Amino acid sequence: MIDSSVDIQTEWDIVEARQLGRNEAKKIGFGAVDQARITTAISELARNIYLYAESGSISIEMIEIEDKKGIVITAKDEGPGIEDIRLVMQDGYSTSQGLGAGLPGVRRLMDDFEIQTEVDEGTIVKITKWLR
Repeated sequence: MIDSSVDIQTEWDIVEARQLGRNEAKKIGFGAVDQARITTAISELARNIYLYAESGSISIEMIEIEDKKGIVITAKDEGPGIEDIRLVMQDGYSTSQGLGAGLPGVRRLMDDFEIQTEVDEGTIVKITKWLR
C-alpha cells in the first residue's frame, strides 16, 4: 500500500506534493491524462492550504476495493475553516483573484469528493480517482 504525505508550509511544498502525486499515480497505473488531473487537483488543494491555512498536509494513498484500484488524496489543515461551503463550491468564486477553478475544479477532475470544515478548526478535503 502506498501511503505518503507532504507538509504544506511553503510554495516549494506545493511542487513536492504535485510530484509525489504524479509518481504515486504512475505507480498505480494511471495514464498521462489522469496523472495530470490528479496533479492539478493536488496543486489546487495544496495552494489552498498555503494561501488560507498557512500550514497543513497532503496525504496520498493507494486503495483497492474488490477489483477497483484508485488513489485517495487527503488535504488537511487547521486553518480558519470555510464559512460558506456552498459559496466556495460555486464555479467562478474566488477569494484570491485567481481563476476561481478551486474546489469546484477539483470536484470535476476527480471521481469522489468529500469536504468537512469547521470555522476556526480547519478543513479536510478527501478526493478519489479510480483507475479505469
